[in-house]
Amino acid sequence: MGSFGSKISRSTKMANSTEIIQFIKYTISQDKVVVFSKTYCPYCHLAKEVFGKVKQPIKVIELDERDDGPAIQENLAQISGIRTVPQVFINGTCVGGGSDVKQLYDSGKLQPMLIG
Repeated sequence: MGSFGSKISRSTKMANSTEIIQFIKYTISQDKVVVFSKTYCPYCHLAKEVFGKVKQPIKVIELDERDDGPAIQENLAQISGIRTVPQVFINGTCVGGGSDVKQLYDSGKLQPMLIG
């Protein structure tokens, strides 16, 4: 009976992971720029400041303010290959974190990504 119980809990976790992955994919498809962030993270602040400089509206998901934040972060790692925050998506594609966004901005490559 114990092993049957384990199978049920694993299935439940998989369903939750599937729902979370669907949430992530839906979210990154709805806005040009989506930032998965934590309110206290300096690299998250850096990414948000860069988008402020170029006056680009962004959708921010503050993981530390959500009950499912840790699960979202875990599933983001499966999608992007990155475990840390921020994770910045432009047009549905992960472009990296705060330093990556700053580097794109400094090199002049960020603004063309935001057009269209």
